[in-house]
Amino acid sequence: MGFIGWFIQRSVATTLIMLGIVLAGGLAFFALPVAPLPQIDFPVISVQASLPGASPETMASTVAMPLERSLGQIAGVNEITSSSSLGATSINLQFDLNRHIDGAARDVMAALNAARGLLPTGMPNNPIYRKVNPADAPIMILALTSKSLPREQMYDAASTILAQRIDQIKGVGQVTVGGSALPAVRIELNPLALNHYGIDVEQVRTAITSYNLNRPKGFIEDDAHHWQIYANDQAKTAAAFAPLIVAYRNGAPVRLTDVASVQNSVQDVRNIGLLNGQPAVILIITRQPGANILDTVASIKSLLPVLQASIPTAMRLNVVMDRTPGIRASLVEVERALIIAVVLVVLTVWAFLGNVRAALIPGVAVPVSLIGTFSIMYLAGFSLNTVSLMALTIATGFVVDDAVVVLENISRHIENGVAPYKAAILGAREVGNTVLSMSLSLIAVFIPILLMGGIVGRLFREFAVTLSAAVLVSLLVSLTLTPMMSAWLLRPHRPAPPLTGLTQWLHRNRLAILNGYERSLNWVLRHGGFMLCVLAAVVALNVYLYIIIPKGFFPQQDTGKLFGGIKADQSISFQAMRGKINELVKIVGQDPAVQNVIAFTGSERNSGHMFVVLKPLAERNVSADQVVARLRHRLVHFAGVKLVLQPVQDLRVGARSSNAQYQYTLQADDLDQLRKWEPKLRQAMNHLPEITDIDTDQQDKGAEAYVNIDHDSMARLNLTQKQVDNTLNDLFGQRPVSVIYTPLNQYWVVMEAAPAFWQHPESLSQVYVSNPTGTSVPLSAFAHFERTTAPLEINHQGQQVATTISFNLPIGVSLSQALAAINTTMVRIGTPGSIHGGFQGTAKAFQSSLSNEPLLILAALLAVYIVLGILYESLIHPLTILSTLPSAGVGALLALMLFHFDFSIIALIGVILLIGIVKKNAIMMVDFAISAERERGLSPRDAILEACLLRFRPIMMTTVAASLAALPLALGTGDGAEMRQPLGIAIVGGLVLSQLLTLYTTPVIYLQLDNVRRRVNQWRQNNALTTKNPA
Repeated sequence: MGFIGWFIQRSVATTLIMLGIVLAGGLAFFALPVAPLPQIDFPVISVQASLPGASPETMASTVAMPLERSLGQIAGVNEITSSSSLGATSINLQFDLNRHIDGAARDVMAALNAARGLLPTGMPNNPIYRKVNPADAPIMILALTSKSLPREQMYDAASTILAQRIDQIKGVGQVTVGGSALPAVRIELNPLALNHYGIDVEQVRTAITSYNLNRPKGFIEDDAHHWQIYANDQAKTAAAFAPLIVAYRNGAPVRLTDVASVQNSVQDVRNIGLLNGQPAVILIITRQPGANILDTVASIKSLLPVLQASIPTAMRLNVVMDRTPGIRASLVEVERALIIAVVLVVLTVWAFLGNVRAALIPGVAVPVSLIGTFSIMYLAGFSLNTVSLMALTIATGFVVDDAVVVLENISRHIENGVAPYKAAILGAREVGNTVLSMSLSLIAVFIPILLMGGIVGRLFREFAVTLSAAVLVSLLVSLTLTPMMSAWLLRPHRPAPPLTGLTQWLHRNRLAILNGYERSLNWVLRHGGFMLCVLAAVVALNVYLYIIIPKGFFPQQDTGKLFGGIKADQSISFQAMRGKINELVKIVGQDPAVQNVIAFTGSERNSGHMFVVLKPLAERNVSADQVVARLRHRLVHFAGVKLVLQPVQDLRVGARSSNAQYQYTLQADDLDQLRKWEPKLRQAMNHLPEITDIDTDQQDKGAEAYVNIDHDSMARLNLTQKQVDNTLNDLFGQRPVSVIYTPLNQYWVVMEAAPAFWQHPESLSQVYVSNPTGTSVPLSAFAHFERTTAPLEINHQGQQVATTISFNLPIGVSLSQALAAINTTMVRIGTPGSIHGGFQGTAKAFQSSLSNEPLLILAALLAVYIVLGILYESLIHPLTILSTLPSAGVGALLALMLFHFDFSIIALIGVILLIGIVKKNAIMMVDFAISAERERGLSPRDAILEACLLRFRPIMMTTVAASLAALPLALGTGDGAEMRQPLGIAIVGGLVLSQLLTLYTTPVIYLQLDNVRRRVNQWRQNNALTTKNPA
């Protein structure tokens, strides 16, 4: 009875097996997590170290360099970058994608411990590290606002209550709180009053530290009772610190309020957070790797009433940004495209076979195959995302191909008078090897993707496995369910009634097309040389088009969110910076496409960040890129500050942060050389039309009040450098001098000079330092003051000083064009050998993928050739089949250029898919021709001619079905369309052109290679005879 016959005869068993596949897939569908893209975990660890008051140069030399040397010895580190600013150093370590983040974290901990002895002794805390994923964009942003309460109280509630509760929700990775700082007691010293009383700054600090303690006191116990000892040794408010006695003068106490202003305030007064222009505290929420974004956000939303009830009623918790509507809308668009594709392919079957019952069979087989794929996706740990759903949409064309090939052959036998049951067995057996060859060779296309590493491999592994799984399920369905349904649903052939209407028109056109193809094919077979020239021209055209087509990395997404980097003049004060940020928020908020604007200050006092939430795509009718271009035009003349906006992307490569999307980094051994050449390159880049929004992280023109100390005079006055540094840090460093402990949190006591004494550099002349004898010595007695410039930030890459220039692309410019223009500029300005540069992040990943693209295509061709050679036990026939591919490549490239799409990795996947799709046509021809030669003794010409004519209908059906399956992607609108369109356009363009050419080139190549094979065989026979019968 055989494999196929068993499933045909056991129709109930077959039905139940298919029902089980559908049920398993249906359950898996609802269990699959939802995400915008496949999860890519970049193993990145961020190290933070602080030394309050230290200059960027001090942080770079005494903190960053020792840590970099120690961390640089860890195995698997691809890149180390650091940024040192006032009092803080941040180091990012990016590991190889194959390095497990937990193992890397243990190595980082060991390296930090080893470097601890090399770090300055005055650091308040040891360096800390955390695992980060730069690819993660926020899934939700909340804002806390109040009309009556101060920002520090809102920050305390956000940090102590809200962030802690949200962090506990399943799926939440991290909650970052910004826009203000924790409450603190601020002690603002008056240097003149201190000098009047003869009190040193260090005395005040020591008095505060000694006054506020929280130490164990022990216990008292007798035979019956136990008493814990407590004391009022801790001050918790400004009022409690105010009466502190700092010293006695002439027998009278000098209290803290006599020399300072004591008030409840914040740890850092130099920050701001805004929501649509109103003061706000911002909570930025990211997800855990692999978490279901929809479920996570839903859990957060369900907790919002509880969170609102847990904070004072005067505070309002607002949902400012929610990532899920865009993700849900994008997935709905892909699901709609999937449904439309299924409907179109079923209508295609009906149009070609003219039989409703026959059309019903793929109408059942296709959903069974697709739904069954969900269970494999679940077992593989995949998610429902744009990439995996695109794979299923494209798979619709592949899945229907298998069913169509089997169904069409069965229908042909029925039309020739064979009974349906027998026709089902005979037809399925005849094309079983064909379907197997088609499926396995298609899966072979994705073997290079499955084996390749890097970002492209990680990103499209789900695509390849999902589509391959759908093909395998389809192979099973086409050899079991399809023949079973054909045997039981299709009716025996009987004289058909006269055709009328649409069916008559379709039948007449089918016959006309077939007759026209037969006549033209006979002409082509007589002029085979002409078609070989055409094929050679197509191959050359492939190479030419690939060279000239603009290339990109990943389509620019429109997520409905913008991120902005704010940078002001390097000498700007915080007060002026606050005013600039308010103005920027007002300008951006006036754009008709903008819904919400969030802004807050950054780590440097002249920087800030902005999140812009756009209205839904249906309401704004312009893309995110167009909104950015419109705002760029409005902000071009805004003086004193620069705002660089970019659409938020679901795929972000690299650990380096910048205001623009792409980066180019200059490195040098000498900082002065770097400072000399970076402005020259940046100025030249400003004149390039291929890039825009040019920005740099080099900030070496910050205003500096330089204290030039006469060390001889200082020593003569019995003073030390340590005393001077401590005094300056106490007055101008916002120095934490004590900690207030509460049941919920810990708060600082911050000491510094009163604001009136840090408004201008001349205030330094009012600073006094006490020597060991108690004499107050003015700082001006042994130092003079200069106004000069100093760096606000010093950056390293690979332990060398570095600076990064970031840029965006104007609308209509490809990444390849921009990179080529920058490389040309570097050569033109003549940078010396001591300066070397390279692209980072996304631009670097693009360069890597660009160099691998030809190899990936060649590897796919080789994999298909090997599989086909094994299946056909021939070295010649796979070449015939692969000869169909050049025309598909030309069609894809021409279509992309016609519709102004870059050749991105999405389009590359489309080309690789074409390798699998187009070769199916040749497989159907070659497989039939080989059988005709072997079984019926036909000549190669007669065999391939008959194969082309008899396989013409299934070839047209499968090609039209695959084109229609990709058409909803190519024509897609709505959310996420920019991701889907390059794939659909490449496939449709490739199929249309290849269909026109391969119907003619395949039989010509078949005959030409057959002639080669015969000549080789003849040569071998003659050679064997010569060897056997020598002269």
